Amino acid sequence: MLAEHRLKVFQDLVTQSSREELIWMNGFLAGIVSAEEGAPAATMPVPATPGISVNKISILYGTETGNSKKVATEFAAQSKKSGINVKLTSLDQYRLSDLTKEDYAFFVISTQGDGEPPLTAKKFYDHIHQQNISLDKLKYSVLALGDTSYPLFCKAGEDVNAQLTKLGAKAIVPLQKCDTDFAGEAAIWFSQVMKSLCTGGSNSVTASPVTKTPKGKKNYTGTILTNLNLNDHDSAKQTHHIEIGVDGELHYEPGDSIGFIPRNKKEIVDAILSITGVDDATAIEFRKEKYTIEEALTSKINIIHLPERVVKQYAAIVQQEIPDTRIDLLDLLRIYPVKDAAQFEQVLKILEPMAPRLYSVSSSPEAHDGEVHITVARDKFSVNGELKYGLCSDYLSQLDVDTTVDFYVHKNSQFKLPAADKDVIMIGPGTGIAPFRSFIAQRDAVGATGRNWLFFGDQRFTSDFLYQTEIQNWVDTGVLTRVNLAFSRDQKSKLYVQHRMLEHAAELWNWIEAGSYIYICGAKAPMSTDVENTLLQIIERYGGKSAELAQAYLNQLKEQGRFLLDVY
Repeated sequence: MLAEHRLKVFQDLVTQSSREELIWMNGFLAGIVSAEEGAPAATMPVPATPGISVNKISILYGTETGNSKKVATEFAAQSKKSGINVKLTSLDQYRLSDLTKEDYAFFVISTQGDGEPPLTAKKFYDHIHQQNISLDKLKYSVLALGDTSYPLFCKAGEDVNAQLTKLGAKAIVPLQKCDTDFAGEAAIWFSQVMKSLCTGGSNSVTASPVTKTPKGKKNYTGTILTNLNLNDHDSAKQTHHIEIGVDGELHYEPGDSIGFIPRNKKEIVDAILSITGVDDATAIEFRKEKYTIEEALTSKINIIHLPERVVKQYAAIVQQEIPDTRIDLLDLLRIYPVKDAAQFEQVLKILEPMAPRLYSVSSSPEAHDGEVHITVARDKFSVNGELKYGLCSDYLSQLDVDTTVDFYVHKNSQFKLPAADKDVIMIGPGTGIAPFRSFIAQRDAVGATGRNWLFFGDQRFTSDFLYQTEIQNWVDTGVLTRVNLAFSRDQKSKLYVQHRMLEHAAELWNWIEAGSYIYICGAKAPMSTDVENTLLQIIERYGGKSAELAQAYLNQLKEQGRFLLDVY
């Protein structure tokens, strides 16, 4: 209950507000409460709204992990309650020729990788940027989901918003950018849209987007309990099983990932300090925070594989012609040196923050209380004959037991287990096994009755069978109903998980027809493409369908949430 003086202020505000303003406040407060409670998606309860003068809208979403879809679906549900006819469509299913016919369209879109749209929005993104179309009749708004840990925060949403305006569309609510804790901002945006629809979009909301600083993702500090190389000594790979203990509450679900900010190697930081002649203790401001130069170069600034946009800015500072390329800062300084320490401090201002790296959770909160596990392949590659390692995988693989490490949980509402009585088919070669170890451990711990079928593969049985003992135990205890293995280098011809799927195609089809959920995790190319094509072959042959009908069947599985990918 509010204190008396606060209650009077509240009552005065309510009595002096219009119905539309009350609707806006309702959504605003609901969003704040959702954010406080850590709700995974925006909760935007809005009552049926007399006065809505728009009859039909389209809500279009582009998603990678499912957050944009959940927000768009909630928006659609509430809009329908207000008497609006809503067409809710994923951008990969949207007929692009309809765009010029739209009167009202609202876009919910996430940003992936280096400022790119999600794969499901790529076709739409390219269409509006490459086609010279007129959108003069379109009234729209964009809700952009992103992660402020990345340098190009909400870039895909920004690009879509700018291009729609360029093509003549009219924004009736300004672009709203949201961090990972997006419930509050999404609710505010939705309320602004509803308020504008009450006036038929004739009175556009021209105020600046809400700039309330989001509470942001919850950061954890944990202690390394185990760091074990799962591969045998004769393997060509190095895959680390890392267990992290956390004191206090730890919230994650199977299918989520955890994000780490890696640290740059000391010898590289020292070399940069030496070649530029700067004092490592010099205080600088980077992204509105104060650090010494050494601190910033070690754990805050990306100095590896600089993107072309940064290299271009560097060229302007040192006034030299530099080819369009991606290059490490140290190499850039050696080839195109700065003239003095002051010029290097200019360079520091154009560098971008260290982006987090995400690793699928390979533990179960039910089976591994107070811990989170990850499965990390130490990435190695050659550049001009020199052996190099991936920055974060190298950092994590070298962490000693009892070392503290900071991380955050990255929710993935798309890649989740179904009900306990549903069957699941898990296809995860290599480190793609990570979320499926989490899935199986969770189903074992809660006593799920659904059947579990695992396809796993790697290079060699003797050296690369990740989690072999655990998988065998799950088979022996009946948790795993079926396991099929594919080790590509144990025979003359390469053998992959898709070949095992074809060997068991009839039974696989029976499982699918019986309602199984299919999960794929691992390399996007070529693995996930090959597996999907194999599934289409199985659907064609055992479902008695043409190629077109097989694709339609697979698309229906996707729409039903029964075909789910977590690929990279």
